[in-house]
Amino acid sequence: MNTNTDWVYRVFEPHGSEGWRPYGSDPERWHGVITAADTDEGAKHAIGRIVADLMTEWERTGLHHAMHVRVFLWHDEAGRMEDADFVVEVRPRSDFDTA
Repeated sequence: MNTNTDWVYRVFEPHGSEGWRPYGSDPERWHGVITAADTDEGAKHAIGRIVADLMTEWERTGLHHAMHVRVFLWHDEAGRMEDADFVVEVRPRSDFDTA
């Protein structure tokens, strides 16, 4: 039986010794819910969509704006960072523009 679930995500950026803070000048843009299969493949699909959105944003604003972020993904509802079901770290190369 193939069931769907809500995968709740939030994107964070490093904030020095304070740890992590919501990403971007409009943090509301970088959290939400993606409905996908209730499997690891569904989670991978959700994370892929989020990373693709990040890449599109960075290409639109200029790849020099690409930055280190963490994508946190929870099954059904957001919780503490430590309780995330999946965490994906995205670290763009510093020489993105010349690649």
